[in-house]
Amino acid sequence: MSLRNLEEMMAERGIEGDHATIHRWMLRLVSLLGKAFRPRKKPIGSRWRMDETYIKVKGQWKYLYRAADTDSPPRCNGSPAFFP
Repeated sequence: MSLRNLEEMMAERGIEGDHATIHRWMLRLVSLLGKAFRPRKKPIGSRWRMDETYIKVKGQWKYLYRAADTDSPPRCNGSPAFFP
């Protein structure tokens, strides 16, 4: 989605603003979010494991993969996952 698309969507909702103004808002918001979430950032390890497989979904084969940090407990959908 482009900034000009956002400008059009906002205009449809009665909010007037230029795409350059939206860009400045986004830069400010990203900066604020970065400062807010940086203290919560958890360290990651230097080694990763990959788990990959093919599964059948609605009759079609799909490629499924995930990466896991070896220093953190691997989790899948909120429950512990197994890595040999």
